[in-house]
Amino acid sequence: MSDDIAYPVFRSPDSALALSVARRLMEFGRCERSRVSVYLDLRSVTEVLRVGRELPQGRFRGQEAYDEFDGVPWEDQPPLVIGVQGAALPPEPAAYEGRLPVEYELLDSPVGSIEDALTATVGPSMGEINWAPLSWPDAPELGFHGESKHAEVTLLLNTSTRDLDQPADDHTVLVHVRKVTVDGRQRREPYAHWLAHQVGLTVIGPGQP
Repeated sequence: MSDDIAYPVFRSPDSALALSVARRLMEFGRCERSRVSVYLDLRSVTEVLRVGRELPQGRFRGQEAYDEFDGVPWEDQPPLVIGVQGAALPPEPAAYEGRLPVEYELLDSPVGSIEDALTATVGPSMGEINWAPLSWPDAPELGFHGESKHAEVTLLLNTSTRDLDQPADDHTVLVHVRKVTVDGRQRREPYAHWLAHQVGLTVIGPGQP
């Protein structure tokens, strides 16, 4: 078992610019297995319905109360809780009572298939675009072997945290590497600096586990 840690390497209020930078880093490690996954945290009915119109191919899933559906067969639970695509979203606001925030996700899609549309559609919502797996090369001058298991790039939208729990007025690009902690220090942090430097970037903050 191993985990990753992600270091911020770019931040901007311009979402299109942040996407361009994230793509530059992603292309440095892109391989034939690379895919893209996206996620949005939609906190109003207006945003749910707007995103449903503009990005109907994803899956929308509303919240449920603790134990709300204990003993209820899966097929008898509300479609919004199970998850529906945009065309099946209920139009009436009452259907969303107790269901916000609604999560939107589209997983393991071809690279280049959704990124532009999602960035243009995100509005005020927090979300992320993640490219994985990538393949980081060796950095022999630092003594680091390349890696693929934890080679990822993430673009955080309207937040700077991987937990998507702190709204922000800008967007942050993260580079992921393997987490190796020795005496409280991250031994592979220099590798993250090296990766950023290869595409003209620098690490601008602490790693996020």
